[in-house]
Order: sequence, then C-alpha cells, then structure tokens
Amino acid sequence: MELKEKMLSSFMALEQELDLSSPVHDIRSTSLKTFETLGFPTKKDEAWKYTSLARLLKNDYSIFPKKESSIELKDVKKYFLYEIDSYKVVFIDGIYSPFLSDTTHDGIDVCLLSAALSKPKYKEVIEKYFNKVAAKDESLTALNTSFAKEGAYVFVPKSVIAEKPIQIIHFSTGEQGDFLLQPRSLIVVEENAQVQIIERHQSLTPHEVLTNSVTEIFAAKNALVDYYKIQNDRIDASLIDNTFVAQERDSNVNVHTFSFGGKLTRNNLNFTQNGEYIDSTMKGITIIGDQQHVDHYTLVNHVQPNCESHQDYKGIYADKSVGVFNGKIYVDKIAQKTNAFQQNNNILLDNKATINTKPQLEIFADDVKCSHGCTIGQLDEDALFYLRTRGIPKREAKGLLTYAFANNVLESVAIPALKTRINKLIATKLGVNLGHDL
Repeated sequence: MELKEKMLSSFMALEQELDLSSPVHDIRSTSLKTFETLGFPTKKDEAWKYTSLARLLKNDYSIFPKKESSIELKDVKKYFLYEIDSYKVVFIDGIYSPFLSDTTHDGIDVCLLSAALSKPKYKEVIEKYFNKVAAKDESLTALNTSFAKEGAYVFVPKSVIAEKPIQIIHFSTGEQGDFLLQPRSLIVVEENAQVQIIERHQSLTPHEVLTNSVTEIFAAKNALVDYYKIQNDRIDASLIDNTFVAQERDSNVNVHTFSFGGKLTRNNLNFTQNGEYIDSTMKGITIIGDQQHVDHYTLVNHVQPNCESHQDYKGIYADKSVGVFNGKIYVDKIAQKTNAFQQNNNILLDNKATINTKPQLEIFADDVKCSHGCTIGQLDEDALFYLRTRGIPKREAKGLLTYAFANNVLESVAIPALKTRINKLIATKLGVNLGHDL
C-alpha cells in the first residue's frame, strides 16, 4: 500500500479516538480532503524543484504508536540544554513523557496540545488561533492538520516574560520499526510578552523515521519571540519542518535554524506581518556531508508599511551533500518603507557537493529598501596558504576558515548556554580545536 493510501485509511482509525463533535474535527476532515487532492509534493512542484521525497515515501511507516517506550534520563540527557533551568515538553514516539518533562501553568501555560484541544478552559484560544496561520493549500501541512493530536502548547499572557526558556523535544526510539511522526505545536505570545523556545527532533537508533512537523507562532503587539531549531539527527532520520509565524504591530520574532544532521531536512518558514513596525529575523547555519540533503524554503509577506525582515543563511557542504535555499520576499503595494534583506552564502568543500540557491524579491511598492544576494564558492586559497605558512596543517586550516565563515550567525543567539552548545557543535562538525573547553 502506498503511503498516501495508508494515511487516508489511517484517518478512519484516528476518528474512533476523537470527539467528532469538536470544531477541530471539521478542520481535520477538510484538511484530509486537501491532502487527498494534492498528494505528496513532487519535483514537478516549483517549491520542491530541488528536493525529492520519493525515496522516503517508499518505506512502510508505522502511523500510530502502539506502546509507550521507557527511556531513562541518562540515555537522552545530552540532547537537552541541561546547563540552564528550563521548562520541558518531551515526547517519545509521539507519546508525552511526563518523567522527562517539566511543564507549568504558573503564569504561563506550557503543556500538551491534546489538553488544549479537549479542555474547555482553552477553547477560546484554540478557536482564535489553531490552524489560522498554517497554509491551507499545502499538502504536507494539510496532512499534519488532519492528524493533529499531540504536540506542545505554549501560551504567554499579556505583559508576562517567561522566566525560563522552553525546550520542546521529540524522540524516536525505533522500537516499533520505521515510523512517521506528525507533531503539532501552537505558540501564542500576547501583547508585551516574551518567550524563548528551543526545539529538537532526535532519533535514538538506526531506523527510518520521517517527521512531518507543523508549528504555529502568534506574536501580538510588542511581543518578543526567540525560536531556535537544533537539527543534528542520525543519518536515517528525515524531517519536514513547517513553521508559520503571524506578527502584530511592533513585535519581534527571531528564528534560528541549525541544520547539522539527518538524511533529508526541509525547513518551510513562513512569516506574515499584520501590522506596522514589525521585525522578522531568520538566520541559519547548515553543515552537512556524506549524501545529506538540507532545503531551506522561506517566505516573508510584507503586507503593512514600515516593517523589516532580515534573512542570513550560511551553508557548508562536503562530500556528495546537497543544499537548497529558496527564499522569497513579497512586498505588497501598501507596504511602503519596507526594509528587507536576504543573503545566502555557501562554501562547497568538495567537487561533488551541490548547492541550489534562489533568492527572490517580489515588490509592488516603490518606496522600499530591499536587497538579496547569494554566493557560492570554495575556500580562499590565499588565506589557506597564509595559515599553512604559520605552521597550521591543511585540515585544521580549512576547519578554521569554515568555522569563521559560519560563526557570525551566532552573534544574535540570546541564550548564552545555547550559543556555547552550538559553537561546540560547529567546531566538532568542522574538526576545529579552539584551544579551550567549550
């Protein structure tokens, strides 16, 4: 049975566990019809021109977890940002792990989406925000919406600053064979509120796992959201990450994406600016090798005047790896005084590595400041020669140059412990010894 047909038939099994009278069920049913019509994306779709899912869709994935897996903290502690105190929402094979989690309802809500979808106290928020900014005409987002059942729910009320960062971590064990996971998260940050969130998807064993994740982020007037994605998975794991951000006047949302591992990673990042004086920032670092594939697809909708957006993505590709950057800035005719910047810089360490980059501007306003650009190259031979004349071996010299190339993206990371962790990951990936303990 093809995966599409398996998903359609599995939906009927899901319905038996759900409240069919809930308004969310209508959303699920409508989304399923969308997925049934569109199917999985192919390279014939312009947005997927450089990324094929064909080899992933051949696997016979389990759809629903059949049992809870017991994992001890010592087995997964290294995947947490344990250097700081934080709230945690942890899932194992799609099932919530209360033992590894640390949720709260004290001042803010950090809990399960399943609770928010089913309990009356959350009804108003769910009706206002759930599936409101996620794409309705995108097949994988529609598939996730159809099966939306579990994930993280974060609500930060008006004028509240979350006292601790929030970690959202999804583990897959392989105990039930190849697995398809579809977590769904809803992040609502009200007026003048602030929050920091770290997200990670991590496979623990060598098995095929495909994660189709959707996150909706709402930032109200003058809200501040820092969102960090750490992608450093096993070579058997693939991730399709769909993140949709809606911002109101004077809000600031920063999304950093660190892609270091996994078979295939696709990051769909969509921003919509619904007010003036909004700032949207997207930064990313990709360091991959072997036959890994990472695709960044970004879209910023400037539909109001006096707003800014900044995109800065760095890629380092070795062996036969493939990178894709497909970024688009859209400026509506009323979005005067827009300041939009987009840059994608790439280094190919080997002749068989590939990068496809397509920065785009679509501008209908005349009083704007917009720029985009990309570079593709190899290491500076003169700089490499200089380092080698100073007694630095070739391998270490190449590592230092690539480290310097990627590291400036870290300047805007607002959590010191996370900056240190990512710094160490970059150094390890590039084989750089910085001469001190990170």
